[in-house]
Amino acid sequence: MKKLISLLVLILTVPALSFAGEMNDDPVLTMLTIDQLEIRTSNGNNPLVWEVDGWIGKDLHKLWIKTDGEYVDSDTEEIELQALYSRAIAPFWDLQIGWRRDIRPTPERDWLAIGLQGLAPYYFDIDTSLFFGSNGRSAARLQAEYEIMLTQRLVLVPDIELNLYGKSDPDTGTGSGLSDIEAGLRLRYEMRREFAPYIGVNWSRLFGRAADFARSEGSDIKDTQFVTGVRVWF
Repeated sequence: MKKLISLLVLILTVPALSFAGEMNDDPVLTMLTIDQLEIRTSNGNNPLVWEVDGWIGKDLHKLWIKTDGEYVDSDTEEIELQALYSRAIAPFWDLQIGWRRDIRPTPERDWLAIGLQGLAPYYFDIDTSLFFGSNGRSAARLQAEYEIMLTQRLVLVPDIELNLYGKSDPDTGTGSGLSDIEAGLRLRYEMRREFAPYIGVNWSRLFGRAADFARSEGSDIKDTQFVTGVRVWF
């Protein structure tokens, strides 16, 4: 893991040195998107869930920070944090490399993250990543989202996320192979482009060894939740 962190530091340092020599017509820009900040309701639980992305940088080079998590019954159940160097490699596509930390559930896990993020044909937002951790751990994630403009202000957004792992990790409840799928359908109303409350439904299911771990702890392996939230960007 120390070698992975050293490699990451080197990769992040190289593009930073190039910023100084670039033209003034390529200014440093920033953006923060709270893509999901919502209450989910199901089986008497009302978890608060967030998904936040932010970046700072220029046209070709950016530093991305991504975080998501879940807060339930005065306790944080899940927290993930990523810090990524992003390099534009084609129109609408960025190659990303950096660090991911799973803070919750414990024990914490650190990963080297390599991903591809962009806009696929027919305007599908795609975010796909490979992760490499200590002790031979590996993982892959695919996220896809599509915006359907019903009116100028009303937007229907289906999305899906799949997580796969190279081997099981009983301490964190993840299983080898396809571990979990989460899919959602949200209807938002853009009062302004930067502010949009929404309602929707979210479905999730565990598979394989991950489902076995959940059953052994008396937890459900699938859930359907109604959601109410807001999307904001700056």
